[in-house]
Amino acid sequence: MHIDRLKTAATALRRELAARGLELSHMEALELVARQLGFRDWNTAAARTERGGDAALLGNVPVLRVMDGRAAIDFYSARLGFAVEFEHRFDAGAPLYVRMRRDQAALDLSEHYGDGTPGGVVWVPVRGVRALHRELVPLLAPQQRPGIDVEAPGGPTFEVIDPFGNVLRFAEVGPAVD
Repeated sequence: MHIDRLKTAATALRRELAARGLELSHMEALELVARQLGFRDWNTAAARTERGGDAALLGNVPVLRVMDGRAAIDFYSARLGFAVEFEHRFDAGAPLYVRMRRDQAALDLSEHYGDGTPGGVVWVPVRGVRALHRELVPLLAPQQRPGIDVEAPGGPTFEVIDPFGNVLRFAEVGPAVD
């Protein structure tokens, strides 16, 4: 919800109560609107509410198709340092859907037919690509020990291919940091 809508709601609340003989300050009305929406107070509501336009992109989580969710979890955790954030199945026999996270990067891995195609590519911005490369390369299979492409258009980049053909491109953003 946009912050201007919260302020408009507070103004409407003040008008409605004034028409019934109850006076509130604008701040008191803002506090009540914030509490009605589940916030502790107006400052918290204002800090967590959109400040421009009615729409805002809030980041993304790519979905990669995998054929074996357990093997995918093993690869992403043991080889790339991701941790399981959640796992989901509609029922015991249903395909697995799992979110993996490392730092600020999140990936969804899905056994569901139609959730992407094996062989997808995800560009992962990194701070300290050389340090990440040093960390990950010893954990990868010998045939999959990538070098760093310092000429890559997104900045110094190295690629890791998961067991299902999905490519993760780890690319340095901003000044290179070791």
